[in-house]
Amino acid sequence: MVEFSRYYIDFILELLSNIGSFFKSVFKAFADFFFNDVKSYMNDLIDTSKNFTMLDWVVAAIVLIINLAFITFLVIKLYQWLRRYIRFTHREVEKDELLEEISILNMKTAELVEEKNKILAMKVSQLGLQPDRFQEDYEAEEEESTPDIGESRFVKLSEVDEEYRGRIPTVIMEPEDMIGLQELVERFVNFSASQLNLYYSKKIISAFFAGLATSKIMILEGISGTGKTSLPYAMGKFFNNGAAIVSVQPAWRDRAELFGYLNEFTKKFNESDFLRHVYEATYREDICLIILDEMNLARIEYYFAEFLSILEMPNSDEWKIEVVPNEQPNDPKNLIGGKLTIPQNLWFIGTANRDDSTFTITDKVYDRAATIEMNVKAPYIDAPPTKAVTISFEYLDNLFNKAEKEYPLSPKMIDSLNRLDVFITSKFKVTFGNRIMKQIRRFVPVFVACGRSEVEGLDFMVARKILRKFEALNLAFLQEEIDQLTDLMDRLFGKDMFEESKLYLEELKRSY
Repeated sequence: MVEFSRYYIDFILELLSNIGSFFKSVFKAFADFFFNDVKSYMNDLIDTSKNFTMLDWVVAAIVLIINLAFITFLVIKLYQWLRRYIRFTHREVEKDELLEEISILNMKTAELVEEKNKILAMKVSQLGLQPDRFQEDYEAEEEESTPDIGESRFVKLSEVDEEYRGRIPTVIMEPEDMIGLQELVERFVNFSASQLNLYYSKKIISAFFAGLATSKIMILEGISGTGKTSLPYAMGKFFNNGAAIVSVQPAWRDRAELFGYLNEFTKKFNESDFLRHVYEATYREDICLIILDEMNLARIEYYFAEFLSILEMPNSDEWKIEVVPNEQPNDPKNLIGGKLTIPQNLWFIGTANRDDSTFTITDKVYDRAATIEMNVKAPYIDAPPTKAVTISFEYLDNLFNKAEKEYPLSPKMIDSLNRLDVFITSKFKVTFGNRIMKQIRRFVPVFVACGRSEVEGLDFMVARKILRKFEALNLAFLQEEIDQLTDLMDRLFGKDMFEESKLYLEELKRSY
């Protein structure tokens, strides 16, 4: 034991001595370089310069400038790298602090809920009631009571049944309304300008119709005052079926805020206006739009989760939302088995702002929705008086299907998209799956049928479906890769093409 102890102590002392010698040698090397070698170099230069000709001095000056420029470049690059590293480290520390604060707040919330329950129990005891017995009495009364068979528990939905009683849900189209997608875009632009004093570019409206063909969920993003809410509102007027506006509230945390809930005491279902509008769409055959205004004031995944999942099912017969767990004789006509079928003629249009009062929209939502960014207000349009149109969902859907057959993605464009995907995957570790590819194959042909170009439509989708995922990356260390991606877009699609994608990449570079 004594011998080992001596050995180990000698080992540690020798190790520390070697480490000290290493750092001493490093410091000595730097000191020799700056205080001895540099001085020696200067003396050698002075001695040698006595024999310099004019050409030698010119060459010496050029070499000195190059060396100084190289050293300055290295210093600047080192400074930039250190700055980026410090900023990255600072952000990670801030994230850890925020997560810790959230954990503490959750613990405090649980403690407050427990304290509230204790206070309620004390109040019940002060009233001379026994909570357990009170619950038993309530359940006994529940069993004895029988609901009034003659009265429906859905007041608003029953009103819809009564309103459409005896109606034949058929859309009669006039010959002048049987037009193609390009004419439909032009007619809407003129209608909104002449009848509503709302102005939109043909590109935005073409993207809107292509978005309707791509997904039942659409998100309109951008700064305030660019017409995000008024666009679907005007579209409802254009189709002679006004769009319903539902204002999302910050307190929404589950589907009950969106649908309503069954009151266990009154045995009535407190229906929301949203549920009424969805139910009314089951009676119609034309285009129905529901606007979720400021949809990211609350977390979309909380209150809209069921729709995000159900609308992804390939068979529309499976688009069923459970409203109540059971069925009663006087439930609304189209509420079968307590479930409501989401009709295909219905679209959900959400508007969203990006500021401190809103939540971030996650990839789960973005990947399932058609997204349009509106940051520029369209100029005044002097349009002739234009009437609205009356078209059925079937007619519009046939236009979409026809466009998909007539204007499929060209082999050259598919090859360019694949090469772009390979580069993005290798450099940024970002890729897109079958869902986004399916959306691209649907969006671009309809966009072309609306009077736009194929490369413009592909640019629109790449910017919003693929490049948007770059926001989650640490772009401070990917500046060179972004430049390479821009060069690749120029080679694949042309220098004057893919403007939206390249502009988006420039904005990402400026933000870091």
